[in-house]
Amino acid sequence: MAELSDSSALPVVSVVVVNYRGAQDSIECLRALRDELDYPAERLQVLCVDNASGDGSAQRIREAQPQVRLIESGENLGFAGGCNLAAREAAGQVLAFLNNDARPHRDWVRAAVSALRAEPTAGAVASKVLDFSGEHVDFVDAGLTWFGMGYKRHAGELDDGGHDAPRDVLFGTGSALFVRAELFAALGGFDERFFMFYEDVDLGWRLNLRGWRVRYEPRSVAYHRHHASMSEVSSARENYLLERNALAALYKNASEETLAKALPAAMALAVRRATARGEVDPEQLEMTRRPEGVDHSDDVPISRDALAGMLAIDRFVELLPQLKQAREVEQAARVRSDADLVPLMRKAMEPAYPLPRYLAAHDVLVDVFGLEEVFGRPRNIAVLTGDSVAARMAGPAIRAWHMAEVLSGEHRVRLVSANPHVDPPESDFPVVAAKPRELAAHVEWADIVVLQGHVLEMVPALKHVDSTKIVVCDIYDPMHLELLEQGRDTDDERRAADLRGVTKVLNSQLRRGDFFLCASQRQRHFWLGHLASLGRLTPGLYDTDPTVRSLLEVAPFGLSPVAPRRTGPAIKGAQPGIGADDKVVLWAGGVYSWFDPLTLLHAVHRLAERHHDVRLFFLGMKHPNPDVPEMGMAERTRHLAGSLGLTGKNVFFNETWVPYGERQNYLLDADCGVTSHFEHVETTFAFRTRVLDYLWAGLPVVTTDGDSFADLVRHEGLGVVVPAEDPDALAEALQRVLYDAEFAAACRERIAAVRERFTWESVLAPLTEFCRDPRPAADRLRAAAPLTRTPRPSRLQAVRRDAALLRGYLDAGGPVEVAKRAAGRLRRLAGERLRGR
Repeated sequence: MAELSDSSALPVVSVVVVNYRGAQDSIECLRALRDELDYPAERLQVLCVDNASGDGSAQRIREAQPQVRLIESGENLGFAGGCNLAAREAAGQVLAFLNNDARPHRDWVRAAVSALRAEPTAGAVASKVLDFSGEHVDFVDAGLTWFGMGYKRHAGELDDGGHDAPRDVLFGTGSALFVRAELFAALGGFDERFFMFYEDVDLGWRLNLRGWRVRYEPRSVAYHRHHASMSEVSSARENYLLERNALAALYKNASEETLAKALPAAMALAVRRATARGEVDPEQLEMTRRPEGVDHSDDVPISRDALAGMLAIDRFVELLPQLKQAREVEQAARVRSDADLVPLMRKAMEPAYPLPRYLAAHDVLVDVFGLEEVFGRPRNIAVLTGDSVAARMAGPAIRAWHMAEVLSGEHRVRLVSANPHVDPPESDFPVVAAKPRELAAHVEWADIVVLQGHVLEMVPALKHVDSTKIVVCDIYDPMHLELLEQGRDTDDERRAADLRGVTKVLNSQLRRGDFFLCASQRQRHFWLGHLASLGRLTPGLYDTDPTVRSLLEVAPFGLSPVAPRRTGPAIKGAQPGIGADDKVVLWAGGVYSWFDPLTLLHAVHRLAERHHDVRLFFLGMKHPNPDVPEMGMAERTRHLAGSLGLTGKNVFFNETWVPYGERQNYLLDADCGVTSHFEHVETTFAFRTRVLDYLWAGLPVVTTDGDSFADLVRHEGLGVVVPAEDPDALAEALQRVLYDAEFAAACRERIAAVRERFTWESVLAPLTEFCRDPRPAADRLRAAAPLTRTPRPSRLQAVRRDAALLRGYLDAGGPVEVAKRAAGRLRRLAGERLRGR
């Protein structure tokens, strides 16, 4: 995202701070806005509303911050009304709302303005909000329950950097929020009936319904003490506002169809929430509980927490005439359906309160009113892999793991491995091992199956033409091209048979899948050819989607959004023969037949003659899946290193495999990353997954030309690209990235910008979008038929046509050719009948 430097190109931003008996907090907040922001002072307007504090706050603020536009309200308008009062007097094109008990990061305004300029359809920007120490999350994502209560996802969790990718959200928190000023005015601002709480939820909901987006921007950061203004207010009053405002937001913004089911259930649930919260005996008025003798009407004590929910409903009813008018406005202006917004609700069926009686009522109401049908229950998604899922994982398992992780944010996900070696790290989703015969049960449970490798062959029913299960095939690994190289170590007959078998496996996936993921544009072109040859690129698909992206999308390997952090020693000063100041070249993946570590060894041998401190470290010689045998290239690599006198001196081998959760220690000890390979077709379409770890750690990359990563390194300036099998060029490239400090620093700077594009959440966006609205592939819809057909020939024309074909077949191959053609026609007719055509 381009940074904005010319102040004349920047909009005026009006920052609104509302004060109510919190003068000291407000003064500190206003001082930070004046002194700490990286935004031109002439493009910044600061307004402070004193909400009739009555404690001298206005005078204190005026004296401490005389340059601030102070607006004194004659009454306490609440947060919503105070913000609206200032907005009406604001001069900026952008309104920024900041709680008085918050302080902004220096980039708070500039980052938000940059996001608004880059995203013309974003009506608002939600800041990333942390606690005052900057250690824990206050707001990074929004959630909304079916009964209208908004909540902050991940609130209270440690900020580990895992929420630093921009995304669309349903709403932003009013404690740090930017809105286009004209849009805010057109919406009528915050709904002042809310006073405080959920006015931000309501605003975001209305923005989205009207087609605008609310964009979470993690570079726009604020720090919040959280509810300092409520520190002296009872929980009952807070609960009253939350309950009332949730019902109001639901009533205003839900469609007629949704409201008919959700509103009565929400009101009933509010009562149960109140009685459960106040521990009210729900059976005390049952006739069976009537005492002997006169039934006295003694008063029963009830807590204010229980009373809050009941009074909230009572007040909601009182407000209904006004809310009805507001509802009419919103429903007339909406351009998006409730279903469109369900993904932004994240987990709409979330009960929110862990009270046993309440949870029981929640489940009953959801069932009786059919609310899962309205809001869409989370989909069941099974991610199936044949790879080992454990602390030590290879590329396919790592990819399957992160698919499950990303999808679990919105759906119920199982990661299922058909490999017996399953000992997974901790996760928020279940990880199970299954024998091939047990996979069918997981497939039956799932609404969507995401699979890779050979797994489809283990569930024959899934391949059947009548199977209606939605299947996503991850074909990021062109296994047949790998096998062309890998099979060199076997005899010719077995190699040919293995290749036929793997090609058949891939063709089965390509015939069956409803949606496909590959790793690069090169791969996409390759797989489009496969799909076309199998008849999957039909006229119907092409006419509705000429790009064919609804069938085949690019989802490369990804990176953690959290920067690598050292957890222990690894290479420098830890491996015998490698000192703390040596220059380390890291080979981060395995040593397989399609790689060329031999040329690299010759290059290191030549470089070591000039620089005695160069060290090449191979990160893993043994595949983490025990079922995968060592390839011949590994032994050739050890032998050559020994014959050149490099082993233990300039070249070092880790003979096992580094656990996935510890690899960052090795990456952080390296000075550059390297990958070298031969020039062949496998290289052309390969995606070197572990090279992404180099970008994650900010390592300049030296790579052989010919694959998609070489294109990236060359185009973005992330290192040096060299010709295949050229040890001199490789040695010079290593010297440049290791010993030219200025060049290496420039590479690292460019890497920092590029790696943001490769976070798992970003690269898996096509999969996320498909799973939000999964559909069978167009050519797999049952009873599909052409809208127009070729006119049927008359009986005479049909006889003449068949006679001409018969003569042609006899001329081409005699009776054998006629029999073959007849059999082919019968198979085609049978297939059409099975597909219901």
